[in-house]
Amino acid sequence: MLGAVAVFSFFITFVALCVLLARFGRFALDRPNARSLHETPVPRLGGVAVMLGALAAVPFAAATHWLALGLAVALAVLSFVDDLRGMPTLVRLACHLVAAALLLAYSLLPMAWAELVVLALAITWMTNLFNFMDGSDGLAGGMACIGFAAYAVAALAAGHAALAMVCIALSASAAAFLLFNFHPASIFLGDVGSIPLGFLTGALGVLGWSEDVWPLWFPLLVFGVFIGDATLTLLKRLLRGERVWHAHRSHYYQRLVQLGAGHRRTALVSYALMLFCAGAALYARNEPVSVQASVIVLAVVVMSAVAVWIDMRWARAHV
Repeated sequence: MLGAVAVFSFFITFVALCVLLARFGRFALDRPNARSLHETPVPRLGGVAVMLGALAAVPFAAATHWLALGLAVALAVLSFVDDLRGMPTLVRLACHLVAAALLLAYSLLPMAWAELVVLALAITWMTNLFNFMDGSDGLAGGMACIGFAAYAVAALAAGHAALAMVCIALSASAAAFLLFNFHPASIFLGDVGSIPLGFLTGALGVLGWSEDVWPLWFPLLVFGVFIGDATLTLLKRLLRGERVWHAHRSHYYQRLVQLGAGHRRTALVSYALMLFCAGAALYARNEPVSVQASVIVLAVVVMSAVAVWIDMRWARAHV
């Protein structure tokens, strides 16, 4: 059944993308700006197709997963409006936080309010993180494909078929999107795709933890490449006194593209790091605490080494 859901989701997304490009190829164009790495306008409705494919898992999902998917769809609609008309940053963030709070209030066992606040903020951060990292061809789609596949493997191994169905549908939908988004991209996710995918990354990660499918660190390591890049870049910009809400091109992946790696090699390097993190997380999730800690430290060291190397290359290129 898992394979059938994957194939169905892939097919729905593929067909939807073909229709979007054929009928709406000049609608909601992403025009180059201060953050962009592309040079010509590209349609940014790919997330519509990805979400349609993900909904193929709804008949097999549990109630908590229905809520997560429903909130993701609501965020997709909100983001679609934002893509077309624009929306104040604080309004967007408030909606993301409300969605996270609703999920936690309905889905989790009673816990201290401080823990709920931390989890809500973490899901909100993940919701926006995908948007921050969706700036190079194939990057966000590849992360979604690899990350949700890792979720699906872990859920299936733990005997949680419903969660595995949702995650494999998301992974397969992202794989279909990659056919059109790998460089040179013919369509982008847009906020309508990156925001709900980011929300589901955090929401399903927390739900998997609450259902004893994986430890709480597992989704953080699976998506460690995105979390590390976005978080470290934000902290560096704060320390430099920059206006962090303004568009920029100082993410590590953006600098790698600008250093000459281009979109393709940047995506492939990122995929290698993503696969390493996902594989490490899958290996360590049921191991003793000492092994889990060692694997997490190793992953952090590897990602930190890559970040330092990019920083050094960037400094030499801009002396």
